[in-house]
Order: sequence, then structure tokens, then C-alpha cells
Amino acid sequence: MAEVTAALIEEAMKKSALVWLTLPGLPQPRAAWHVWHDGAAYVLTGGEGEQPLPGLPEADRVPVTVRSKDKGGRLLSWVAACEHVEPGGDLWNEVAPLLAKERLNAPTHEGQLERWASESYVIRLVPTGEITEAPGGYDGDYATVRPVPTPATTAGTPPRLLGAKKRHADR
Repeated sequence: MAEVTAALIEEAMKKSALVWLTLPGLPQPRAAWHVWHDGAAYVLTGGEGEQPLPGLPEADRVPVTVRSKDKGGRLLSWVAACEHVEPGGDLWNEVAPLLAKERLNAPTHEGQLERWASESYVIRLVPTGEITEAPGGYDGDYATVRPVPTPATTAGTPPRLLGAKKRHADR
């Protein structure tokens, strides 16, 4: 992989906590949080309450679209080779705690790594050097991606401000 390509991918991935993965057999890309570490992205999928990325554990390669953290627009798209990170190995012991640190909204952090080892997959996404869309060179046919349906709901009624003056529009 050319140095410029590697540097471009690394810089974009470090600035984005969310990527879009085009998974085999799905009609649209899926959003996935990740951790960038040592030249590769690490993604967690599977298990109770974790991000559903069907087809990723079986995939050899997936296209990755990186978005801008501040504006939300696409920065670039690249192709990744997929590799399993085996629980208990040296790479697992290095990467799983990094993923756990970034998993801020986990239902519980107690026993999280053990649960991931038995129920989930950690997939290493290694850049192949193939950039399918460079900054400024986007396909005009790229449609807006709709969010995936989810059973998530709001926990309750929205909070109310006590003692606040009502505005004319609020009356």
C-alpha cells in the first residue's frame, strides 16, 4: 500500500468514530462504531445488545465509508480485508480493553470482556490499499442511507423545565 494511501486512510479513521460498512447481502450500508489501532480498525458485532452487523464475521472483504466527525459528510471509501481476533490471544488482550473503553453506553461493564469472548466477534479491518472514493470524487448516485429499524425507544417522557418563563409560542 502506498504511503500516501495509508496516511490518508489512517488520518480519516482517527478522526471518525463511526464508519459505514457495505455488508454482503444487505441492501444498504450499516453504521458501525470502531476503534482505530496500529493501522487497522476493530469492530465488535454479535451478542446481546451489541451492534448488529450481519455477514461481517463471514466476509473476506468489505467496503468502508468514512464520514467526517464534525460535519457528518463522507471523507473517503476504502476496501478492508476482514480478520477474526481470537479471544484470549495477544491481539485480543491488546484490543478488547480499547473497545470496552469506547463502549460508553453498554448496559453493564461488569463481565463485558468475558461476555464478548463467548458471544461476540471482534473483527479487524485491515486496509488493502484500494480507495474506491477519494475526497472530492464521490459517486453522484449515492443515496441517503436510512437508519436500520431498531426496538430502541425513549426511556420515558421528555424532561420539563420547572420555573421557566413561558414564551408566547408555548402558550
